[in-house]
This record gives sequence, structure tokens and C-alpha cells, in this order.
Amino acid sequence: MIAPQLSQIGASSRTAQLHSNYLQRYAYCPPYQNTRSVYFSCGEEKFEALKKELAAARYYIFLEYFIIEEGEMWDPILDILRRKAAEGLDVRVLYDDLGCIFKLPDGYYSLLESYGIHSCVFNPFIPVLNLRMNNRDHRKICVIDGHTGFTGGINLADEYINVRQLYGHWKDTAIMLQGDAVWSLTVMFLTMWDFVRGEKSDFELYRPEIHQSVQYPLDGLVQPFTDNPLDNEPVGENVYLNMINRAQKYVYITTPYLIISNEMMTALTNAAKSGVDVRIITPHIPDKWYVHMVSQAHYSQLIEAGVRIFEYTPGFIHAKSFVADDLYAVVGTINLDYRSLYLHFECATWMYRCSCIADVCADFKRTQQVSQEITLDDCRAVPFGKRLLRNLLKVFAPLM
Repeated sequence: MIAPQLSQIGASSRTAQLHSNYLQRYAYCPPYQNTRSVYFSCGEEKFEALKKELAAARYYIFLEYFIIEEGEMWDPILDILRRKAAEGLDVRVLYDDLGCIFKLPDGYYSLLESYGIHSCVFNPFIPVLNLRMNNRDHRKICVIDGHTGFTGGINLADEYINVRQLYGHWKDTAIMLQGDAVWSLTVMFLTMWDFVRGEKSDFELYRPEIHQSVQYPLDGLVQPFTDNPLDNEPVGENVYLNMINRAQKYVYITTPYLIISNEMMTALTNAAKSGVDVRIITPHIPDKWYVHMVSQAHYSQLIEAGVRIFEYTPGFIHAKSFVADDLYAVVGTINLDYRSLYLHFECATWMYRCSCIADVCADFKRTQQVSQEITLDDCRAVPFGKRLLRNLLKVFAPLM
């Protein structure tokens, strides 16, 4: 199945084939056709679609999230999960302990188990000095009956649907996949589930075609992928670098944190110096002031090279997306910071010539219209003491 798809990519674009080759060889995640991809430009859209698809589940539901918090987003989802578990569906929930440490009651997994929902916690937090505590499950994955899947930046907590506004308007994105490509999301979930629970699942029981009644039409190539801190291969960073280095016309980026390595800085500035239209949107109202100051410490070097920087004026932008040349897009969980790129378990979807790529680009442009462009004069007008603090904080960037 994979080889014909790769040959078709190569016939269309050698550049696209190189992108896809990397993911297949180093993330072990193949490309797929026969997949419908739907882009959601905000948490509210994803929430409504998620509830609809969960309610339609007939066989199993898998959820893996960094943050789950009781409230107006999680409670109706939990009601659906309880009902489905009572109907006999295989319902599983996996959440990160540190991500939920102030969000859920202690031992919440036991409560879920009492509802018939299989549950476990990734890397339980132990308050001792341990480097493993830095390795968090930052992924957001939902799989329904093997043929429908969700990923993106949106966790299951009220700020993600703007029921509660902590930092102004919360701007986030997600993607829904239906069809063959959901298999990679299923494998990601089951692999993590088996690791945490010490089980050994029969993956073949969960393939998309088993419960898939719809044959989805060809709509470009879809390649969900994962990244983990244990294989010494920075897949997420390399996917981003490949998109920047191979862009011909433009690359547009949204990220909540802009804490970048020398390699990323070089790629962004070289692309801009070469005539590629490079634009980045970051938050105007930060969730962590010190992280935002480190992000801002990179502005002047980027702007001097021709990169355009915008801050999302209505509030906090949590979206992690790249779109380039109207041909490529990545939507997922991977921030431009050290934790996402080197320490966390992450996931995303790379797309080539999918119809929803136009939606990703259009959403970026709409978001830019309500964002404030940062100029070199703005950077130079920052008081010396504040500039000094920003640069001092850069020393601690790998910890942020």
C-alpha cells in the first residue's frame, strides 16, 4: 500500500516525496490516501464535532490528552463516554499526570474505571529530582471506531472553548481525519496504552477498514506522525525545518512559544533573506510571562532578516501550525520550544495537496488581521532593563 503512494508523490513532486520519506524512515509513519481531513479554526468548532462523532461511536473510543479538566467541555464528553461504556463499547482514557495535576482530583482514573471506562495515567508525578519527570505525554489524540480521529492543540478544558477566559480569547486549532490515515493515530494510542498498562494489544483488531463503511475519495496525502524523546531523533523539529528550508513562496507559522534553537533561527532567517515570505504569529497575552519574554527576545534578529512577527491581540494563541506554498501543512501538538521539540511525546499531521490546506492558510490570514505586527522600531523602543531581562532569561530557555 505504501510504495504506490510514495511513487505517486514522487511523480507529483520530488520535494513532497523527500518530506514524506523522512517521516516514513525516522518516525515510522507512512503516508495515506483515501482520507478526509477537516480543519477546525477554534476549540468551539472541534468540541461540537467531537461530541457528534463520540455519540456516533459503535465499537470503541480511545482518548489520550495532556490536559483534562472537569467543566463545561469535559463533563458532556464524560457523559457520552459513560453512556457508551454502559452500552458495551471499549472506552479508554489516558491522560498525563503532570498536565492534570491541578485539574483533576487525585486518583481520578479510579473514578473513570468505576464508570466502566478503562483509564490510566502517564508518568505519575513524584516530587523528587528526576529527569524523567520532564518527559510528558503532550499528545492530543481521539480515535473512534478506527475510522475517525482528532488531533491538534486543543485539550479538554474550558479555556480551550472560551467558556473561561484566562488570557483573553484562546485561539487554537485541530484537525479531524476520517479514513485510512486514522490507523497511525490508533497505533500511537495503543502503543502508549500498552506501555503504560503493561498490556499487549492485538492491533489488527482496530484497523480502519474493519468498521469503516465509507470509502473516502482521494484528497492529497495525509501523514500523521509522532515524536518521542527516547529515540535521539528530533522528528518534530526536522519536519518544521524541512518545511522552512524547502519553502518556495511562503511559510506561515502559529505558535504559543518561540523559544528556538540556533538551527531553527538560521532556517527562518535564511528563508526570509532568500525571498521566502516568512510570517509568525505568537500570543499578545501570554500564559507564562517569562516564556513570552524569551519569545520576544528573538524578535529583533528575526525581523532584521525579514521575518514578519505578529502578536495575536485578542489574547493567547495556542495553535501549532505550519502552512507553506499552498501545498503543505502541519497541524498538531508541537510547539516551537525545547520541551515540545526534545522532551515531550508529541504528534501532528503532515498534509500535501489536501483541500483543507486552503483553510489553514485562510485561517492564518484572518488571524493576522486581528494581530499586531511587531516592527524593528518596537523592538528598539523596549527599555534597556527589559531587554536585559529577556536575554538573561534565554539562558534558562531549555527549562521552559
